[in-house]
Amino acid sequence: MHENDIGSVIVDCAVELHRDLGPGLLESVYAATLARKLERRGLEVHREVVIPIEYEGEQFDEGFRADMIVGAKVILELKSVDRVHPAHKKQLLTYLRLTGLRLGYLLNFGDELMKHGITRIVHGQI
Repeated sequence: MHENDIGSVIVDCAVELHRDLGPGLLESVYAATLARKLERRGLEVHREVVIPIEYEGEQFDEGFRADMIVGAKVILELKSVDRVHPAHKKQLLTYLRLTGLRLGYLLNFGDELMKHGITRIVHGQI
């Protein structure tokens, strides 16, 4: 599947999940249930994926973990907060840069309407 196709499934599942569970639950609840929904739609999901950083020829696994990588092509960063902070977007962009992946979604399940909680971030061309 292409990144954009995976992204469409992710958005559909996130909206449905938010509609069913509502806003304001713990991030871990949304992560577990969203991962299962995506798997049921036939997508490969990896949670809490270590994103290494290379410095002076050495690789370090400390510090960075993506909430999910879907279909080996799309990174998801999940939040359940009142407001998304610019640092959350920078965090996802950093993950995209370090992994070489091009598409990511910041999903804030804390918003009243999920459509306001979805931020699509592209690194490079898709």
